Amino acid sequence: MMGGMGYRQMAGLRRDRSVMQHQLQKGLTKRIYGFSAPYRKVLVVFMVLVVIDAAAGTANPLIYRVIINSGVEHHHASLIVWLAIVLGLLAVLDTVLGIIERMISARVGGGLIFDMRSQVFGHISRMPIAFFTRAQTGALVSRLNADVTGAQQAFTDVLSNVVSNLVTVTLVLAAMFYLSWQITIVALLILPVFIFPAKRVGKRLQEITRESYGLNAEMTTMMAERFNVAGALLVKIFGRVDSERANFDQRASRVRDIGITQAMLARIFFGALMLTAALATAVVYGWGGLLAERGSLSVGTVVALASYLTRLYGPLTQLSNVQLDVMSTLVSFDRIFEVLDLKPMIDEREGAVALPRGSLEVSFEDVTFSYPSAKEVSLASLESVAVPISENAERVEVLHGVSFVAQPGQLVALVGHSGAGKTTIGHLAARLYDVSGGVVRIDGYDVRDLSLASLHAAIGIVTQDAHLFHDTIRANLVYAKPDASDAELVDALQGAHIWELVESLQDGMDTVVGDRGYRLSG
Repeated sequence: MMGGMGYRQMAGLRRDRSVMQHQLQKGLTKRIYGFSAPYRKVLVVFMVLVVIDAAAGTANPLIYRVIINSGVEHHHASLIVWLAIVLGLLAVLDTVLGIIERMISARVGGGLIFDMRSQVFGHISRMPIAFFTRAQTGALVSRLNADVTGAQQAFTDVLSNVVSNLVTVTLVLAAMFYLSWQITIVALLILPVFIFPAKRVGKRLQEITRESYGLNAEMTTMMAERFNVAGALLVKIFGRVDSERANFDQRASRVRDIGITQAMLARIFFGALMLTAALATAVVYGWGGLLAERGSLSVGTVVALASYLTRLYGPLTQLSNVQLDVMSTLVSFDRIFEVLDLKPMIDEREGAVALPRGSLEVSFEDVTFSYPSAKEVSLASLESVAVPISENAERVEVLHGVSFVAQPGQLVALVGHSGAGKTTIGHLAARLYDVSGGVVRIDGYDVRDLSLASLHAAIGIVTQDAHLFHDTIRANLVYAKPDASDAELVDALQGAHIWELVESLQDGMDTVVGDRGYRLSG
C-alpha cells in the first residue's frame, strides 16, 4: 500500500507546473459540464461508489481495535471470529467496488476519448488547405492524443482521486482525533518533514521531465523525417549517415542521463516518504506504547492509530497538488476547445445546391486573390516555429483581375513563371480557397453557392506531388471512387500506362505501394 501511494504521489509531483500560468477561456467549466452531459448519471453512480469505498476502507482500524481490546484481552473468541468475518467481507466489498469503479471509469473515459477525438478529427478535416500549410502535424496529433487523454482524466482519475482523498482524510482524521488527539497532532507535525523536501525534489523532476519530453519529441521528429523514403534518400545522397547518427546519439545520451537522474530522485522521494511514515509509526508505537503500559491508552487504540497513519499521508500529500491536477485537466480541455472554436474559412453556405454532372463551363470574372493571414486560418499554439506576423501587415495580392472562360471540351493551358498564380487558379476553381474579389463560376454557378461534395466530385486534379497512402494500389484507386468496379480500376491503370506492370506483380492490385507510393515509379 505504501509503495502504491508513493508511486502515485511521485507522478503527481512530476507534473508540469507551467500550466498554472495558462490563461483559460471564460465559461470553460460550463462547456466541460455540457460536454459531460451523456455521462452525468453514470458519473453520479461512480462518485457514490468512490465515497462508499473510501468510507469502508477507514473502518478496518476501528475493527482491529475492537478485536484486540474486546476480543483478545477479554478472551472473547466468538467476537474475534465474527469481526474477522466482517474484515473479510469488507475486503470483498472493496474488491467488488474497485472492479465496478474501474469498469465505469473505463466506460466513461473511453466514451469521452471517442467523443472528443471524433469531434476534433472531424473539425480539423473540414479546415482549408491554408490551415494545413501553417499548422504543425505534431501539434495537431498532440491535440488528438495527449490533450484528449488529459481532458478525459478530469472525469476519471482527478475527480475520483479528489473525492476519495477528501473523504479518506476527513474520516481518518476524525477517527484519529477521537482515539487520541495528542498523538494525531504530533503525527501531523511530522508531515512537513516530508512535504518540503519532496516539493524540491518534485520541482527538479519537473524540470528534467520537461526536458526529457522535448528531447523525445525531437528524436521522434528526427526519426519520422529520416526514416521515410524521401528523408532516407536525402541522407544517403548527401553522405550524411554518420553525422545523422552523431546528432541522434547526442539527444539519446541526454535522455539516458535524464533517466538515471529521474531514477535517483524518485528513489530519494520514495525513501523520504517511507522514512516519514516510519518516524510517525515509531512515535505512535513509542508514545502510544508508554500510554498503554500505564493504562491510559488501550493496546487496540495504538494499533488502530498506527494503521490509520498508513492511510493518511498519501491522500494528504495528493491533496496538496489538487490545484495542479485540476488545472492540468482544464488546460487540456482549453486546448481542445481552442481547436473546435476555430471556424473553417471554407464552408458550405446554407441552402448550397448540387452541381449538375456533365460537361461544365469554367469562368473567372475579374478575380483577385490574396492568401489569408495566419490569424484568419490557424492558431499560434499550432505553429511553435512560426514567425509572429503583425496584425497590421498588408496581405499581398497574387491575382489581379483575372478573367477567362474555359468551354466544355476545350483544352486550356495556364503559362507563367514560378509563383505567377497558376496553381492558385486551380485551387480557386476547386474552392480550396475563396476569392478576395470577383467570382469563379462553374456552369454559371458561383462556386461558393455549391455543395462542396458535388463540386469536388466534378473536378479531377493531378497534383505535382503524386502522393499515395501506405496501402494497396486498389485502396488508393478507390479512394477517388469508392464504388469503382475492377473493370474501372483496370481502365484507370491502363490510362496511366502501368497496367502491365501491376498485372505482373505477384499481388496485382493488392500490392502495397509503400510510404508515399515510393515502391512505384514517380
